Amino acid sequence: MVGRNSGWTGGRVDRWTGLTALGLLLVVAGCKEKAPATADTSKAAANAPAANPAVATATAPDSFRVAFETTRGSIVVQVNRAWAPLGADHFYQLVGQQFFDGVKFFRVVPGFVAQFGMSGDPKRNAAEDSKHIPDDSVRHTNAKGTLTFAAMSLPNSRSHQLFFNLKDNPALDGMHFAPIGVVVQGQAVVDSLYSGYGEDPDQTSISNLGNSYLDRAFPKLDAIKTARIVK
Repeated sequence: MVGRNSGWTGGRVDRWTGLTALGLLLVVAGCKEKAPATADTSKAAANAPAANPAVATATAPDSFRVAFETTRGSIVVQVNRAWAPLGADHFYQLVGQQFFDGVKFFRVVPGFVAQFGMSGDPKRNAAEDSKHIPDDSVRHTNAKGTLTFAAMSLPNSRSHQLFFNLKDNPALDGMHFAPIGVVVQGQAVVDSLYSGYGEDPDQTSISNLGNSYLDRAFPKLDAIKTARIVK
């Protein structure tokens, strides 16, 4: 099975940790795509805003929908808890705390993924960086339109970054990326997210500086205006 723990760091793979063995597989196939992953940006969160305890520990219903209002239009995602219970719960909690409001789609690779989930407020990133959740087993493939948590190369490292699959990415299944839901409205919006910067935005800079860094250096990035549970 392809895993996430080998030490291969060729090219820029180490910045998007998680490709490892899959990277070798894709290189052989002539592909330069890098698996969606998060940088290790953990730091002290003493000054971070307090979370609502009830929302922060809530269990998600069996299924629910989240409406994203973005700078490109509306996207509605149907989350199915049976696909990835721990991931669905954590996503439900983050949306309930309005964590994704103002978040940019900072990594959009055409024909691969659109990644988001780093807050424009560095204090909120600090508060969530250490809240890793255990891995779910993969019960649904990473098909086009599915929503999945990103992760570092280590097991049980999902926190607050996710990605939309822009095409069928079955190779990610073997790397333990477990989808939590799927786009049911607005796939054309997802497909149209601005991709001109590729992988240039730096995760450490986003974590430390938030949207002040992205607005200055990457002003054309699309963003989530609001994300709300609607059903």
